[in-house]
Parts: sequence; C-alpha cells; structure tokens
Amino acid sequence: MRGLDIAIAGCGPCGLSAALMLHRAGHQVTLFERFEAPRPIGSGLMLQPTGMAVLSELGLLPPVLGMVSRIDRLFGKAGSRVVLDVHYAALPRPGKFGIGIHRASLFAVLYDAVVRSGIPIHTGRELSGSRQIGNRRVLQFTGGETSPAFDLVVDALGTRTPLAPATGRELAYGALWASLDWPERANLDAHTLEQRYERASIMVGVLPFGTPPGAGTAKAAFFWSLRGDRLQEWRDAGLAPWKAQVAALWPACMPLLDQITDAEQLIFARYAHRTLAMPAEPGLIHIGDAWHSASPQLGQGANMALLDAWALAKALAAAESVDEGIAQAIALRRRHVRLYQWLTALFTPAYQSDSRLLPFVRDRFVGPLSKLWPATWIQAAMVSGLIADPLGPLGLSDDLPSEAPLAEAA
Repeated sequence: MRGLDIAIAGCGPCGLSAALMLHRAGHQVTLFERFEAPRPIGSGLMLQPTGMAVLSELGLLPPVLGMVSRIDRLFGKAGSRVVLDVHYAALPRPGKFGIGIHRASLFAVLYDAVVRSGIPIHTGRELSGSRQIGNRRVLQFTGGETSPAFDLVVDALGTRTPLAPATGRELAYGALWASLDWPERANLDAHTLEQRYERASIMVGVLPFGTPPGAGTAKAAFFWSLRGDRLQEWRDAGLAPWKAQVAALWPACMPLLDQITDAEQLIFARYAHRTLAMPAEPGLIHIGDAWHSASPQLGQGANMALLDAWALAKALAAAESVDEGIAQAIALRRRHVRLYQWLTALFTPAYQSDSRLLPFVRDRFVGPLSKLWPATWIQAAMVSGLIADPLGPLGLSDDLPSEAPLAEAA
C-alpha cells in the first residue's frame, strides 16, 4: 500500500525516523512539532546492534559512526565487588558493539535527512488530542484548531503524549545528567559504560559518546541517580557536599566534577514505566515511548523506537488497509516490547530503588554468577537488544560494519 496521507506527531528520533521510512515507501508525510524549532532534548544514549540495523537500512549509519564512541563493555562496581561486567564479545556472533552517542548527534543525522527529503515540518503546534472523522483522523491543537484529515496519525510524542490514555506509573528515581568534556588524563575507559553503586539508592555513571555537532572535543555523559522527591533537597545543599560524596564513591570522576561549577549544568530526567495494552485506535498508532516507556537501565529506548518505526513501514507496505497495517506492525513488535518491558521492570529495582535486600543479592550472588557461562552471553544478548530475535521478523540483519567507529573519547 502506497500513497497514504500520514501525520507524524513529534520530531524526536522516533518521529523523524518514521517520517523518513514512510516517505521513502511512497506516502505523503507531514510532521508536527510543539517547539518553534525542532531540537534534541537530553544527553547521551546507547545505540545497540538493533538500532544500528535500522540506521544501516536508511543509509544513515556511516555518518552516525563518525561522531560516536564505540562501546565494548558495561562495567559496574559496588565497593570492591564487581556486580556488572558485560562484554559484547560474549555474543555468539563476533563483531558486535554498542555506541555511545549524544542525542544531538542522532537528531542531526535524522533531521538533515528529513529536510533533504522535503518532508514538511509544522512547528509551534502543540497537540491536545485527535479525533476520528469517518475513516480518517484529525489532530487537535491547544487553542482549538484542528488539522486536515489524515489516513493515519503516528504518535511519536513520548511518554507524556496527549494522544494516548494515561497509564503506568512514574518511577521514584530519576537521574541528573550533564554533558562534559572527556578528560584526557583520567582513569576511565573510552570504550566502556562504567558505573559505581552504593546499595541501589546511589549510582554514578559515565558514558563516552564521541563528538556531537558543534563541539570541538569528545564528550561524555555523566549521570547521578536521585529520587525525584529529593531534587530540591539536593539543590538546597549546594554542589560541594555532593561533589565530595561522588569523589569518595569514585575518585576517577574528579576531572569531570571539576567541570561542574553550577547546578544548572545538571538536568534532572524523570522516568516512567508504562505500556499501552492497545497501542492503536482506528487510524492511529502509538510508537516508541508513546507505546512503551521504562527506565533507561537497559538502554533500549531509542533502539526500540527505531524498530517500531521500521515495523510500521514494513507492515503498511504489505497491508491492504490502514488498520490492517497498524495491526500487523503491532504484531511484529509486541513480543519484543513485552519482553524488554518485563526485563526492565525486573532489573531496575536492583540498581535504582530504596531496597536493601535487592542490592545485597545483586552484589553477593548475581554479580559473581554473572561471570560464568551461559550468563555471560545472556547478559550480552539482553544489553544488545538481541534477545527474542527482534530483527528476523523485520527482515533486518545485525551484521555491523567491520570497522569500529572512528570517533574516540580520548
């Protein structure tokens, strides 16, 4: 099926990638964005072999690899105990890796491709809902205006989308994030996402993510886990006692901490765990975080969104009607989505919660056992997003470029 008139709400990576795929499939696509100018929000993220498979099909992986850091390992310690040690090399097929990338880098590649494709983007249009008219659907904007009618509306507005019913729950713990210069002489690995823990209530991490657009040097995402209801207390206390706490937990972070001179450099991110039981209505589909959102503990958010967008384009191409295409897209993704929502809900409390029992079990039993086969490759498959074969049904391959990304964090 070709030639549909499709509206996509949201100009994040999810909406932009969906726009590209559907435009290339022969549909008329229009993007709607609430900001006056589309822009990325946030710091660093992980792209896994799953997300890279989609970018490769779009022909956008080469420019992405030129501005990222290759990640070969995830490593975490609680005191002297190693409680997380995941190597992509443990996967059965060699040559797999993740990449650390700034959201601005991913946004820039996708946005430039959308602009080159001539896809119209309507900015400054904040949505309040949608309404079905016959077998088509219109978007409703704050202020009372409505859009023209579309054959299909794609909701890529994220966790707090106004196009979907409220569901799920906000997580108690979020994180403070900052994008900082990669320290040249620090005891940090440029190819490792590294973390330190104290129980499950304290976590600090560093993710190298290469050189984003407009930056003159390689960068890293620095993050600190924090309960949302303690944010004001943290602000009132000032930076000095917090820096001392971080330095005592992980002295190697001092070159990063030295760059933080104002609390405004740290942005607090809140997370929610929500999954729509039915991510569609007639002429409307929710994808990415608008369908399923969770804590970033397993680092799958952007990757899942890319897979959702690919599934939608693939399903519509084979369908005889819009609603048949929507149903098939959901069917292609439902098993993988359910699995990772469950895994994230299972593992997050061991790393971000007030529990004392779960981190005790993590540190003394799960950590040591995870170093043994087959736990080594199970962990790697889970982190890489490849559990349950999400790529096969979508006609995608996890074969990655033999060369590593050239942008390094050192």
